[in-house]
Amino acid sequence: MGNDQQIIYASTFHRNPNCPEKTDWRKTGKYVWDLFAEFDLFVADKSGKIIKQLTNNKVYDAEATLSPNGKQMVFTSTRNGDIDLYTMNVDGSNIKQITNQLGYDGGAFFSPNGKEIVFRASRPQTPEEQKEYKDLLAKNLVMPTNMEIYVCNADGSNLRQVTKLGKANWAPYFHPDGKRIVFASNHHAQGRGFKFNLFMINVDGSNLQQITFDETFDSFPMFSYDGKKLVFSSNRNNGGTRDTNIFIADWVENTP
Repeated sequence: MGNDQQIIYASTFHRNPNCPEKTDWRKTGKYVWDLFAEFDLFVADKSGKIIKQLTNNKVYDAEATLSPNGKQMVFTSTRNGDIDLYTMNVDGSNIKQITNQLGYDGGAFFSPNGKEIVFRASRPQTPEEQKEYKDLLAKNLVMPTNMEIYVCNADGSNLRQVTKLGKANWAPYFHPDGKRIVFASNHHAQGRGFKFNLFMINVDGSNLQQITFDETFDSFPMFSYDGKKLVFSSNRNNGGTRDTNIFIADWVENTP
């Protein structure tokens, strides 16, 4: 957290010592994520000792990240019947809903100055898409195969769509200059769409640039505070297994 001595995380351990059983999407024919209602948010010290349980609801409370000043967090919850974003003080007080459109809103991060929030979102449009979304949500599932990147003010105002690429655009994170967003996407992939690469785009949706050019999975990019390093997860160099590892790269700006 803000003092580098504490950690926020989501867990189901207090509901059941065993891990929840994941839905086998190969049997359903649809790639889905589970939204386990057993998830709550916790604060712990670096040794793992729990300091405080922040939420205590039989809904999905997860995907929490901190504001730059360490006083607030943004998280995803199904507490009002849809998958929306909320902000909360780090002591668990002052919970506010900041998104309310039908669809999944998640993976949110604050901008470097704390005034904006970037996140991934699905927006089912047709009656058929909306029915499918609601039917899956009733089973605590979401299908993350069609998502775009959105930005809003920290209070939820001034919502705007950044990408309009199709397929799955997710894992967004602000560059330290606050003007650009790095994210993962498979919009360029052919076939099954498991090939994800990293891209950069301006907050206004202009100047899309591809950052990685792999035939595998690159995602979850984050910048160091000074913008000199980029850390991300990748399936590269895994010997043909499904292992995902963490990589750090130098970030070099293109200069005219």
